[in-house]
Amino acid sequence: MKPVRAPGRGDDLVAALREAVDGDVDDSERRRAEYSTDASNYRVPPRVVVAPRDNDDVLAALDVARRLGVPVTARGAGTSVAGNAVGTGMVLDFSRYMNRIVALEPDARVAVVQPGVVMSSLQAAAAPHGLRFGPDPSTQSRATLGGMIGNNACGPHAVAYGRTADNVVSLDVVDGAGRRFDAGAGVGALDAVTGLDALVRANLATIRTELGRFGRQVSGYSLEHLLPENGRDLAKMLVGTEGTLVTVLQATVNLVPVPAAPVVVALGYPDMPTAADAVPALLAHRPLAIEGMDARLVEVVRRHRGAGAVPQLPAGGGWLLVEVGAEAGEGVDDVLTRAYALAADAGTDAVRVVPAGAEATALWRIRADGAGLGGRTPSGAPAWPGWEDAAVPPDRLGDYLRDFTALMADRGVDGLLYGHFGDGCVHVRLDLPLETPAGVGPSRAFLEASADLVASYGGSLSGEHGDGRARSELLTRMYAPEVISLFGQVKALFDPENTLNPGVVVDPRPLDADLRRPAARPTSSRHGFAFAEDGGDFTTAVHRCTGVGKCRADNSGAGGFMCPSYQATRDEKDVTRGRARVLQELTNGSLVTDWGSPAVLESLDLCLSCKACATDCPTGTDMARYKSEVLHRAYAGRLRPRNHYVLGQLPRWSSLVTKIPTLARLANRVLRIRPIARAVLAAGGMDPRRQMVSFAEERFSAWFRKRGGTTVPESVRPASSSRPRPVVLWADTFSDTMDPTAARATAAVLQEAGYTVIVPEGSACCGLTWISTGQLDGAKKRLTHLLSVLAPYATDGIPVVGVEPSCTAVLRADMVDLLPDDPRASTLAAGTYTLAELLTAPAPLGPGPGWTPPSLAGVDVVAQPHCHHHSVMGWEADAGLLARAGASVTRLAGCCGLAGNFGMEAGHYDTSVAVAENALLPALRDGGPDTVYLADGFSCRTQAEHLAGRRGVHLAELLTRDNDAPTAGRPEPRSSQSSAATAPRP
Repeated sequence: MKPVRAPGRGDDLVAALREAVDGDVDDSERRRAEYSTDASNYRVPPRVVVAPRDNDDVLAALDVARRLGVPVTARGAGTSVAGNAVGTGMVLDFSRYMNRIVALEPDARVAVVQPGVVMSSLQAAAAPHGLRFGPDPSTQSRATLGGMIGNNACGPHAVAYGRTADNVVSLDVVDGAGRRFDAGAGVGALDAVTGLDALVRANLATIRTELGRFGRQVSGYSLEHLLPENGRDLAKMLVGTEGTLVTVLQATVNLVPVPAAPVVVALGYPDMPTAADAVPALLAHRPLAIEGMDARLVEVVRRHRGAGAVPQLPAGGGWLLVEVGAEAGEGVDDVLTRAYALAADAGTDAVRVVPAGAEATALWRIRADGAGLGGRTPSGAPAWPGWEDAAVPPDRLGDYLRDFTALMADRGVDGLLYGHFGDGCVHVRLDLPLETPAGVGPSRAFLEASADLVASYGGSLSGEHGDGRARSELLTRMYAPEVISLFGQVKALFDPENTLNPGVVVDPRPLDADLRRPAARPTSSRHGFAFAEDGGDFTTAVHRCTGVGKCRADNSGAGGFMCPSYQATRDEKDVTRGRARVLQELTNGSLVTDWGSPAVLESLDLCLSCKACATDCPTGTDMARYKSEVLHRAYAGRLRPRNHYVLGQLPRWSSLVTKIPTLARLANRVLRIRPIARAVLAAGGMDPRRQMVSFAEERFSAWFRKRGGTTVPESVRPASSSRPRPVVLWADTFSDTMDPTAARATAAVLQEAGYTVIVPEGSACCGLTWISTGQLDGAKKRLTHLLSVLAPYATDGIPVVGVEPSCTAVLRADMVDLLPDDPRASTLAAGTYTLAELLTAPAPLGPGPGWTPPSLAGVDVVAQPHCHHHSVMGWEADAGLLARAGASVTRLAGCCGLAGNFGMEAGHYDTSVAVAENALLPALRDGGPDTVYLADGFSCRTQAEHLAGRRGVHLAELLTRDNDAPTAGRPEPRSSQSSAATAPRP
């Protein structure tokens, strides 16, 4: 095999590509950083990234690469965990433009797709016809068909439908020599590549005895498909070759009927090996899927998402989730009968049968998020791929797991086991010591021992992820020398110059070369965030992102908010993963070197700081916090952008303006004059298409005191049981100086619920806008002052209720990490609640059974949870309260698009509107004239008013509304009386 050529001169390569290709050609530092890794442990920055628009672009780009001797790596969603989708030369990103379903023929049950089609998009297109694509990897919401073809992806339902290879009919491909052909099956199919048929005939015995021994033997090249008895199927053989032999332009795939009445049988066992022992007996019942799940993985889900995210499971230290579906002519009762028959053969009494529905969906979601949730061990240590995909014949799985877990224990390695047990495939991420170069040697030794173990069981290094850079070097431990030689001869026929994904399968790179994490340097604190959960190290924090790419998916169907900017632009630059990759390169210090470099600032520019990734990403990547830290460091001692001083310090200016009511009235009148407003917006670094905010002509705090509200005594103690209980109503700067209506209504609701409302004198700003713009010294100053105002109440057990969810979220999350050495921060965080959390809490914290919410029967509500509300506090309490009140609620998923200062800033307006079009604006257009728009967030209400002319209401306003007169505007508070109330009514 010829050695890999060094990439051609950059100027020549990029210039030639731009001349030849209509699609995107980008060799910027930022773009190269974004594509420097996939979901694996490897870092290989490309020379250039090309996003072709059509086949002509692909052919032209490949021609340029051949002429200049530049390696080519094809890439879909970049979710490859073995290092299959990174390369030193040109990366072809098919996901950006070549993502069209060319044809779907229900009668023939086939589809023709471009390689960038996302798996879930094909499923959605086929579903109305009662069809689906059989294989369904856990990443199907973002994985592309091209990537699945490259790796021979399988997923849970491969038990019933086979691997991707089993579902491919034909492929339109170009090989390394530039030959384009249709790969199919039958007599003459191998003639497309000169010498291939002769090579197969010369090695029939080797192929028959060494390859295709069991279903998940994916490692190496699956040459068994070329045998005469297997139909000489070149298309199937090319599936799983990881882009090393051909580049796929188009694929024709089979579709299968969607099974009716699926039932999940949850089976509990003492441990995972015992669960695996039961698999052979279960396979006799023809299940659709058999998935294994470690109890510790389920516990991680409970910690990450709350106990409510995990449906009831039978007792056990590990589970099998077995899906049974209707066969021809069967009904629901037949399926249940077969499900119970399967359970009878399961070797356990710990059984629960779960029909199709929300609980079954929740169980599958746990399994689908395993790749991300398994990225941390139960102790919180980072866990890495590399040995996440081994497979053995299913009848040997139990014994293999016993030996493998013993090997883990012997080497001091931990990880959460799960996987496709029905096929003998085990997924596990391991806490290998890859944080420093010293850990590379022990990690290599463990992987070599693991390869020897799986080979001793007649297994495969890879069961569906491919070999990539992680396992290709280990193929010699699995295959005899003649098989390795045969792989090399096949490679030479298809790719004689070794330009297609070199270093993978044939002539592999060492498995410990090009590792990303050991090359990253620790990042010491600069008095910003403490990153306490990541050992105080920014580098460790940004490496939480393992590249699983859930941020590229539309998660709204499952109630997710991540990632709004990517949903608007579909550019890797604007997704959580792409930003994390740039920040990881910053910690590496070779490609991106400066905190304030254009690459870093461009990457973070369209991040809305919504914090959705902190919850929706299974690894807990908190890009909003990382952005704040980067801006803090980038602008330390330097002049900042204008909007940082204007919007980033907005509470300061609104407090000054509203200090004198006549000044607030004058400002409002002047700023309603559009030419003046546009000039002020432009001067402040804001988009002149926006409207200016209004200032409160009477602050909430002044209104409260004027009407005899409770003032702050020197020492406040919890009230006796015979008196109304005290609660602190914290009106943040937005609620006090810009939109006090919500704070007034909150006071009324709390009174009606039997609380004594206390409003502290003096301002208490959380520094939210300082945090979002990276002015962390200013944020800490304000938070320290806030603690002096609010913490004494929390210390005395008096709950603090926030009005604005984004500010409440600061107290619950960011404050603790900004002030880690102040014990008052944790006390206040634990004692701070949203209105709904307090009202739905059990007594004595909650109002108790004597209070019920007003009836909202017949009221239609479009609810926009604030992103920070979703990500930090969760919106379940609000949903429960509204359901209790009888409201009909349409709950939106996704950001409103304003996101605090983001949508106001110059250069962000178009993205802000595009994000709003994902959910908010269509919902407002579809709502009737009496539909109430519910939005606790000030920015969410502002966005709807700016873009749709619709006024929103806070939850407290909805709970004090006149239910006989529903309106889309802001309702007037009710005038009901409460004898226990001591604070004034609105």
